[in-house]
Amino acid sequence: MRGQAQSHPSFSVDALARILSDKLALAPGARLRVAYSGGLDSHVLLHAAALLRERGWEVSAIHVDHGLRRESADWAAHCRAVCRAFHVELLVERVQVDGIRKRGVEDAARRARYGALARLLEPEDVLLTAHHRDDQAETVLLQLLRAAGPHGLAAMPPIARFAQGWLARPLLAFGRAALRAYAEREGLAWIEDTSNREDGIARNFLRSRVLPLLARYWPQAAEQLARAARHHAEAAAILDEVGCADLERVRIEENALSLAALGGLSPPRRANVVRYWIRRRTGQMPPEQALNDLLAQLRCRPRSRRALIRWPGTTVERYRDQLRLVPPGQLPGPQWEAEWDPGVPLAIPGTEWRLRARTGVGAGLATERLAGRRLRVRFRRGGEVCRLPGRTHRHKVKKLLQDAGVPPSERARLPFVYVDEELVAIGDRFVCEPYAARPGEAGLLLEIERSSPP
Repeated sequence: MRGQAQSHPSFSVDALARILSDKLALAPGARLRVAYSGGLDSHVLLHAAALLRERGWEVSAIHVDHGLRRESADWAAHCRAVCRAFHVELLVERVQVDGIRKRGVEDAARRARYGALARLLEPEDVLLTAHHRDDQAETVLLQLLRAAGPHGLAAMPPIARFAQGWLARPLLAFGRAALRAYAEREGLAWIEDTSNREDGIARNFLRSRVLPLLARYWPQAAEQLARAARHHAEAAAILDEVGCADLERVRIEENALSLAALGGLSPPRRANVVRYWIRRRTGQMPPEQALNDLLAQLRCRPRSRRALIRWPGTTVERYRDQLRLVPPGQLPGPQWEAEWDPGVPLAIPGTEWRLRARTGVGAGLATERLAGRRLRVRFRRGGEVCRLPGRTHRHKVKKLLQDAGVPPSERARLPFVYVDEELVAIGDRFVCEPYAARPGEAGLLLEIERSSPP
């Protein structure tokens, strides 16, 4: 049975103002930066947003020139002319699109575009994009065909944190037809990008072939798909609430989970909390195969005490009774070395750590024995030995770190502190004789500030 005729809420300046203030909680005075391509959708958004300035909003525009088509310079010129006519400040940013062979033109261009937009936003700026209801329906179908879960099927949120500010999509309630009707009513002239009609791009195929066919039988198809996205957004939010609560039960530290605690969860909740943890730490959802490999490591008795699961940009390490997210960053190599003034925190290259010192009594490095001596910091190079306080013999540092349960990924990042060529401290783990402070003696207590993304 065919559905009812598709509803087309009309678009207007008043409608945009209501959505910004009521739905997105963006009060007049907010700095709105319109992502302006010159096409129909963004042209309508820019025109309506420009008219909101008299109501108190601050409006400007950004045009990203990908340089992929011969007409790109003409498009940029068109955008400049339109913004002059609207008395809107425009910033044109030319980008280099890399990774086309690996990711395809559409994805590579999108990454370059959003990278540029992120760099250009000032704190608390609100980037407005012209994604509408039909775009949302296309996104839901694309995610469905990729076997996405609730987070993917939630498609595009109306507003979300982005770079130093926000990314808002105030047109999600309106279909393409409503925007075209507004443009024709206002006599607007926009750019027609012929690449939008190339069926070789998946989204274009859905737009030109699949959705019109669905609409013949289900006139409300786009509206219903957009509603489905809202339902999945609610489901995803509930999964995140459960994941957040479970994370408190299984987390040892920000980048480490307890395998024993994970084993106490049901398989679906275990998968959910690991997925939530990785997304929270990296900002990316783990690929399904990588997540399956990771969960398989938790189910079976490991043949070795260490296993690594990798995918682009992320490494997860299972070591002994922990699951650890290896911090991103390329270490500069074992030859790295830096002079250190303990009064100034030292950033450890290739990590998000800082080595710092605070004063204490009867612990840490004896300040009297450091007087006039030059401290240097380097990474582990192999073969280091250390005599711990109260011990008569020196021990290999590798064995000390193994006995302390320090994972290999952290061992490679630990800063080793030297006086001349003598090892005096191993990060914030050990102090070596004869530099350990005695009871009642002033000392420097070393600490590593292990900061990482939220």
